[in-house]
Amino acid sequence: MGKVAAVIVTFNRLEKLKSVVSSVLAQERRPDTVIIVDNASTDDTAAYLAELAASEPVVQVLALPTNTGGAGGFAAGMERGYQWGADFVWIMDDDGYPEPEALGTLERGFDEAVAELGPDVPFACSVVKFIDGTICEMNNPVTTWDWGRLLVKGQKSVMVSSCSFVSVLIPRWVIQLYGLPYEDYFIWYDDAEYTQRITRVCPGVQVLDSQVLHDMGVNQGVNYGMVNDANLWKFKYGARNEGSYRLHHRGFAQYLIFCATVSLQMAQGSVPLKVRLQIWRRLLAAIAFNPKARFPGA
Repeated sequence: MGKVAAVIVTFNRLEKLKSVVSSVLAQERRPDTVIIVDNASTDDTAAYLAELAASEPVVQVLALPTNTGGAGGFAAGMERGYQWGADFVWIMDDDGYPEPEALGTLERGFDEAVAELGPDVPFACSVVKFIDGTICEMNNPVTTWDWGRLLVKGQKSVMVSSCSFVSVLIPRWVIQLYGLPYEDYFIWYDDAEYTQRITRVCPGVQVLDSQVLHDMGVNQGVNYGMVNDANLWKFKYGARNEGSYRLHHRGFAQYLIFCATVSLQMAQGSVPLKVRLQIWRRLLAAIAFNPKARFPGA
């Protein structure tokens, strides 16, 4: 399979990070290196990582001077893995706990998919469960119309066109050909955009017996009817980022449909007008917001 670099992005979630690191280092198929991207945490993360790196030779710490969000953190970590010489990067957030066989079964599922579909398979992702064992509502990948093609061949995988960055195995050639996630997104929709970008030729696969627990607090999907003063900052990124993707990569009609959907959801959720106005401003900002892919070393 080659060398695998696990990439974990963290910001101020020290206790959860410790659980992630423990889960990654306990893999039956251990990663060849573990790159932990510290997004300028302000808690005790830096001290913990310094001690960890001193005791675990496989651990690399990439301390960023400013918080670049999940998007910037994943781009930095994937670039470090690429420069290190990884044949695959295995990416995850700081609140996802892979089960012991997660990486090994991802490798197997990826190899089996390549044997059936050809060398263009761009990623393999895990099944994401909530901490109570139920499906994680916000981390379900988008399946293709022929999602069961590999299942009928006896494989334990389904074909998908996008997924979230919670236990995803990405081969080196993908980074070389398609570049890194859009750092300018900061947070939200960076994973959806990137996995849609890299599945233009061939779908990815979700390996059904590779599983990870997502300790995300509340198990619910994303709906703009949920916007309030506390979470507005995240939804503003989501509106701008997905609006930009729809407009610049799918066309004006898709952008308008997205704007209408967001507006309808906010109306159904009785979102206050002052909050709706801020989301609408971000949808308009998407028109001039069109990031370009950056490649390692650029």
